Amino acid sequence: MLSMLSQGFSVNEALSGIFGSVSLTAWICLLIPQLITNFKAKSAEGLSMGFLAIWLFGDVTNLSGALVTGLAPTATALAGYFCLSDLILITQCIYYNVRNARIARRRRRSSANTEVSEDQPLLRRNSTTSAASHNQYSHHDQSNPDAIKRAVTAEDEPANSSSWLYNASVILAILPYPSSPVGISGMVLGYASALCYLCARIPQIIKNYRQKSCEGLALLFFMFSLTGNLMYGLSVFSYSQDADYLIKATPWLLGSLGTIVEDCIIFYQFRIYSKKRESEDGSEAANGVHDSA
Repeated sequence: MLSMLSQGFSVNEALSGIFGSVSLTAWICLLIPQLITNFKAKSAEGLSMGFLAIWLFGDVTNLSGALVTGLAPTATALAGYFCLSDLILITQCIYYNVRNARIARRRRRSSANTEVSEDQPLLRRNSTTSAASHNQYSHHDQSNPDAIKRAVTAEDEPANSSSWLYNASVILAILPYPSSPVGISGMVLGYASALCYLCARIPQIIKNYRQKSCEGLALLFFMFSLTGNLMYGLSVFSYSQDADYLIKATPWLLGSLGTIVEDCIIFYQFRIYSKKRESEDGSEAANGVHDSA
């Protein structure tokens, strides 16, 4: 910090730079735990694609608003990196979801063919009937839109496309047009970004609650997220305490600091579901010992 002050930076600018650097380090490290977890499991089923999609949209509007409003340089740089990191994680998740869906279809098709070949001598089915049933099965498997949705989203229940289109149209409706004043445009983008950030973790929290598990999620991923959000908010706040600036920065402060509360909910889920898992494993081990005795 002393070196930054000696170079002509003000105290606020120096503090903003330090907090921004810590936040950037946290966000750079953010992806690594979850990417490794997905790679080891060869699966991304633990993550909600709704969480990642809303998060990406929030980062895009965050970057746009930061550029329009003239936010702190470190905050603007972080917003750009957020978009890049989101795309990397989403790409990996889609790859594993599609890959695992194809493997599952091949196994089902292979199992169905095996059952047909075993029953064919007894049922004396002719080749025409067998081919027709096989074509019907293949057509159903390939033309099922729900299977494709589940392959991409990794959700047990198919998403309602009409609701997604409606929500997207609402978000687009509130975005500013070129004729809007720059200040208003930046504020609208900032609040849209904050709304996305606050809503992004809801699908993940619901997914964890329904499954009563956080399996497939990297705890360190959310710890880096909390650290990054906290340092990001401090970077924005410490850059200037001028009233006009703080008013402009309010949506970014809400987006970064508000999601910390939701991260704490996920931490609580990690705790209670891990305890439940440990108790179930202990019960199974005790039953095994009892059975062997």
